Amino acid sequence: MSIFDIEIVKKYIRMCQDGWEQGWHERNGGNLTYRMKAEEVEACRPFFREPGEWVNMGVAGANLAGEYFLTTGSGKFFRNVEPDPEHSIGIVEINDKGDAWRIVWGLEGGAKPTSEFPSHFMNHSVRVAATNGECRVIYHAHPANIISLTYVLPLTARDFTRALWKSATECPVVFPGGVGVVPWMVPGGADIALATSELMKEYDAAVWAHHGLFCSGPDFDITFGLMHTIEKAAQICVLALSAGQGKIRQTISDDNLRAIAKEFGVTLNENFLD
Repeated sequence: MSIFDIEIVKKYIRMCQDGWEQGWHERNGGNLTYRMKAEEVEACRPFFREPGEWVNMGVAGANLAGEYFLTTGSGKFFRNVEPDPEHSIGIVEINDKGDAWRIVWGLEGGAKPTSEFPSHFMNHSVRVAATNGECRVIYHAHPANIISLTYVLPLTARDFTRALWKSATECPVVFPGGVGVVPWMVPGGADIALATSELMKEYDAAVWAHHGLFCSGPDFDITFGLMHTIEKAAQICVLALSAGQGKIRQTISDDNLRAIAKEFGVTLNENFLD
């Protein structure tokens, strides 16, 4: 048996491959982190190596002290995760203060966790608090259509949420709380981590202007499904705006949105309805 026979590792690798096949991860674009369950850590522990040195993150999350995360590597390509996982992904342990990590498996050859690990970490901390510990996945990708919309829509949560809700009937069911929007910021540092985490106190997903999309969820299926739904709605919106030369003849009305919410038993964010 190897660590790659452990179910959670297999699911993590599949998630990376799914994102690559969607075309969301050019070169070394995007990153994925998963907060491991205690029993998953114990299943993987026999394969751990002597831990590396603690590395301070520049951010802190006391509610994540002592946790373990599966993470993609900095500068690593999603297309290489499946054929070469040892060098592309790894497991890191968080210290007892919640402000530093060290590698316990993978990321061979001197690799490090994704450069956006501080953003992931802060968002895990916020989503753990917001979901009573249910959130375990943070996923960042570069879907082309949602990025395209950041050039033509006002960079507000209301404008993006309404455009997406009205582009596909399933959207208000999949993300009834809406999506947040972060203005363009330099990626990889504490500033964008803190800005995103403020939005993720309220939203399951946040758009990074001219950059990509951040999604969270309790497992890989829900999180990937959220990313996929948002990107497909963005594609529909882009196609409709292009075909209509910027004009939309008809769409889902606000009363229609309320009817969908009632039928499916979800509560829409009324701040985004007229």
